[in-house]
Amino acid sequence: MYKKEEAGQVSREIDTPPNASALIEGHRDFGYDLKTALADVIDNSISAGATSVKLEVDTSSDDPWLAIVDNGTGMSEEELIEAMRLGSKNPTDARESGDLGRFGLGLKSASFSQCRSLTVLSRKEGVTSCARWDLDHVARRNTWALELLGKDASLPCWRHLEGYTNGTVVLWEKLDRLSGGQEPGTYRQEHMNSQLADAEAHLRLVFHRFMERLGHRLVLTLNGRKLRPIDPMASNHKATQKDPVETISLLNGNVDVLCHTLPHHGKLSPEDWEELGGSEGYLKSQGFYIYRGDRLIIAGGWLGLTRQSELTKLCRVRVDIPNSMDSDWKIDVKKASAQLPPAVRSRLKKIVERLASTSKRTYQSKGNKLVDREMNPIWNREIRDSNVMFRPNLEHPVIVDYLKKLPKDFQEGFVQCVKLLGIGLPIDTIFMELSSGSDSLRSGPEKRDELKEVIYQLSDVLLDGGVEISSLMSVVSNYAIPGVSQSEVRDVVGNYILEKS
Repeated sequence: MYKKEEAGQVSREIDTPPNASALIEGHRDFGYDLKTALADVIDNSISAGATSVKLEVDTSSDDPWLAIVDNGTGMSEEELIEAMRLGSKNPTDARESGDLGRFGLGLKSASFSQCRSLTVLSRKEGVTSCARWDLDHVARRNTWALELLGKDASLPCWRHLEGYTNGTVVLWEKLDRLSGGQEPGTYRQEHMNSQLADAEAHLRLVFHRFMERLGHRLVLTLNGRKLRPIDPMASNHKATQKDPVETISLLNGNVDVLCHTLPHHGKLSPEDWEELGGSEGYLKSQGFYIYRGDRLIIAGGWLGLTRQSELTKLCRVRVDIPNSMDSDWKIDVKKASAQLPPAVRSRLKKIVERLASTSKRTYQSKGNKLVDREMNPIWNREIRDSNVMFRPNLEHPVIVDYLKKLPKDFQEGFVQCVKLLGIGLPIDTIFMELSSGSDSLRSGPEKRDELKEVIYQLSDVLLDGGVEISSLMSVVSNYAIPGVSQSEVRDVVGNYILEKS
């Protein structure tokens, strides 16, 4: 107890350390899930200069465990004890630009969110140290009793550092949260493996820039399997549109902004399209991708600057901020949320408006080709009383040719049938399907034989109408066939010309 006198009054001060058991249990509920917890621990590995991070997991045993092994600089016993202290860093302290930590809480709070026993084994210059927080042990004693362990062959972490001069193993045991409270068995294992699969995709995304580096590249493995990075910007795809980098200079550093418009799904393989869309699809994945020191913090969303829409779902904005701006952006403990500083908000608003128009043109150019009357479309776009309607093109050469070949008594009935198909176009159903994910909606011939039949019939009509066979390729290429690229059309026309020749 301390006494001090201020302005003639005597006040008392007493030291009130927090209740160990209550506080450490409270650190379990900072909002982590498995993927954000693993990412936070890997941040420490990267800050320690690691080029290899191995995730080793046993989900099949009665006592499952998970280990994160890195080849970073490692820690002495003194450094390890400090790293195991809750709040080992002051968030206001200056840090190296590559330091991904902030509060000194990540290792502990992330680990406690998934397990009740956290063991850290670290080797520096050949000397090994080991410490453990066991929440059950803390609860029994209600003291900040960190256990310092000697070599214990029963701990799976010891074998992971074999051959390492420097490195660290973070071992999670008593995985009560990860196991979902299930008893040992097939269901528990499936539950844990499902969470690991989700975490794998998250790590491939969050650390993709470290995994893509030319020098000091990070190799991330899961049970011996090397993980591939997922670049949400599709930066290396030739059809990705990029604007020049824009730099916003602020008091605590510079913010670099690079706008991307992803390729239309017709220019990507189904596998690449699905991977870029992520688990929630393109509609929710559009927006800002905020990186702090190359580490992804925010993946998608417009942070209140605009609405998500189908026509802007290809817009993605890469925003790079330094760790000196953490407080400005209100980066949280688990590094999974941020807020736009007022000075950045107005600048980004203008960038978003410009980028949205680029993305809309990507879709509109596709749509315009299908309704451009000069390209003899199958459907015409008509505006009546300010309403947009789509009607079958009764002047399409194939329809006109077929109509001529019909007996006069059947011609009017045929025209009415075609008009009936146009009136019955299920606009509402198509819109619903587009809203749930336009990449799953397809038009055009289902098989190549159907495409061949359509183009051969069109070519016959054009030749009968006086088109020279030498001009057939360029003429047919101008016809819009939904869901079919011009290269596919040219291939089929080429075969037709060869057969006719």
